[in-house]
Amino acid sequence: MADKSAARVIIDGNVQGVGFRNFAHRYAFLLSLKGFVKNLPSGQVEIEIEGDKDKMNLFLEHLHRGPSLSKVLKVDVTWGTYSERFKEFSIIL
Repeated sequence: MADKSAARVIIDGNVQGVGFRNFAHRYAFLLSLKGFVKNLPSGQVEIEIEGDKDKMNLFLEHLHRGPSLSKVLKVDVTWGTYSERFKEFSIIL
């Protein structure tokens, strides 16, 4: 069985209004990860994610790059325990 994990990710930089949530949603879907992405009032983007640890690490690599119009300055990851609390990956408006 694959090693499962969970993480809370905060992305800093020019990451709102540039398609970052759709970018994260697309890669999470392709990698079969579950969770959500949302904009924060601070200008950051928050992601909660669960799934296969190797796929999560690949997802995090994509987050460091971001969509073409974004400028990612920092990706802060707090690892947690896999809980199966998400059924899919959603964009929270």
